[in-house]
Amino acid sequence: MAEKFNLGVVGYCPPSRFDEDEARRMVNEGFDQVATKHPDEEINVVSGLTHVGVLGIAYEEAQKRGWKTTGIACKKAEDYPLFPVDEKQIVGKNWGDESETFIDSIDGILRVGGGPQSKREVAMVEEKGGEVIEFELALITDGTRERIADL
Repeated sequence: MAEKFNLGVVGYCPPSRFDEDEARRMVNEGFDQVATKHPDEEINVVSGLTHVGVLGIAYEEAQKRGWKTTGIACKKAEDYPLFPVDEKQIVGKNWGDESETFIDSIDGILRVGGGPQSKREVAMVEEKGGEVIEFELALITDGTRERIADL
């Protein structure tokens, strides 16, 4: 049986507005890097359970590739559309309560945009020696695009 590589995916979610086509391109580029580096491993995409934003895009693209999907989120995620993942785990009541469980369950992380929690989780993966792939994605604000590297 093939070994398993658990790839966490973090990034923008509503109400943030971003170029979804560009986000999808970045997700696929990150997925291609992982597939190339781990050709003999079963890839499992682990994200925040919801079918919104970058998380939803990642789950859709993982499913197209025949990869497994896992959702790890707090109870508040149930207030949003959920992706029909292969495995689901609810941890705590508030956003961020799930971070430690999420980090403990992944071997690497793909960040496409995102705010402070996404960047904290990337730092946690780096600290434990996991693989990190990051893309900066511009936000759309009043019809203009802004890069928010400082958020």
